[in-house]
Amino acid sequence: MAQEAQRIPVAMGHIEGVPLLGSTCDAWDSIYNFQARGDDILIATFPKSGTTWMQEIVDLILQEGDAQKGRRAPCFIKVPFIDLVPPKPRPIGVELAQTMKSPRVLKTHLPINLLPPSFWEKNVKAVYVARNAKDCMVSYYYFQKMNKGLPPPGTWENYFSTFLSGDVPWGSWFDHVIGWWKAMDKHQILFIFYEDMIEDPMREIRKVTKFLGKDLSEEVLENIKYHTSFQAMKENPMANYTAFPSAVMDQTISPFMRKGTVGDWKTHFSGAQNIIFDEEYKKKMEGSGLNFRTEL
Repeated sequence: MAQEAQRIPVAMGHIEGVPLLGSTCDAWDSIYNFQARGDDILIATFPKSGTTWMQEIVDLILQEGDAQKGRRAPCFIKVPFIDLVPPKPRPIGVELAQTMKSPRVLKTHLPINLLPPSFWEKNVKAVYVARNAKDCMVSYYYFQKMNKGLPPPGTWENYFSTFLSGDVPWGSWFDHVIGWWKAMDKHQILFIFYEDMIEDPMREIRKVTKFLGKDLSEEVLENIKYHTSFQAMKENPMANYTAFPSAVMDQTISPFMRKGTVGDWKTHFSGAQNIIFDEEYKKKMEGSGLNFRTEL
C-alpha cells in the first residue's frame, strides 16, 4: 500500500454515465469524431480481456506471420488506442491513428454505445474479445495496482464491490459484453472468448484469419500461434509493455503479462464473494444468450 500512497490521484469523469479517465473525457470531442477508414480493423475489449494478445494475432495475420515485421514497434505504437490520452508529449490515440497508413489496426475499450459512429458508417470489421468476469476482475485489480494512469484499486474486498457495481474505468463489465454481443447482428463483429483462445489458440486464430478475409498456409498459422503464445509475448519487449514508461506502469508491483490463465479467480474469491457474485451475475446476464466458462 505504501507504493499506492505515493501515487498522484487520477481524475475520473463520466460520458453518458460511463466512468472514463478524466483525460479521455476532456478530449471526448476529438475521440467521438474520429474518422474511421473502411479497411480499418478494430479490436474491442473490456480491459484485461486479452486485448494485447488479439492485437498481436491480428497484426501477425496482416504481416503473414513475419515475426520481424511484428516487432517493428511496441504494440501501443503499432495499434493506436483511440480512447487513450497519455501525458504529453506522447500523441493521443486518435492523433497517432491519423498518421498511419492503411490498413490500420486500432484498439478500444469503449462500450458500444460510446464508439465513434464513423466505425459503423464505414462498416469496419471489429474483433471483440470477451473474458469471464471473475478472471477479468482479478486481472484488472492487479492492473490498477501497477498502472499509475488508473485509479488505485484499494483493497481486494473494496475492489470486488467496485467492479461489480461497474464503478471502474470503462464502466460495467456486464453492460460492455452484452452491448457488443447484441450488436453482432447489425455490424461486422467477430465475438471471441478468451477462454476459447486459451483452450485452442489455433482454432481461434483460424476464425480471425477467415474473418479478415486472409488465406494463410498451415506453416504461417503455426508461426503466428508460436509467436503469440503467452511465453513468447511475455519475453517480447514489443508486446510486454516493458517499453512503456515505468513511471506509468510499475511492473515490479505486478507484471503486465501476469498469468494468462483461466480460473485464477479461485485463489482470490472467498466463498461469500463467490455467492454474491453469482447472484449478481445471474440477475444481469439472464436472457442475454451469452455463456462464459470460468474454468477449463
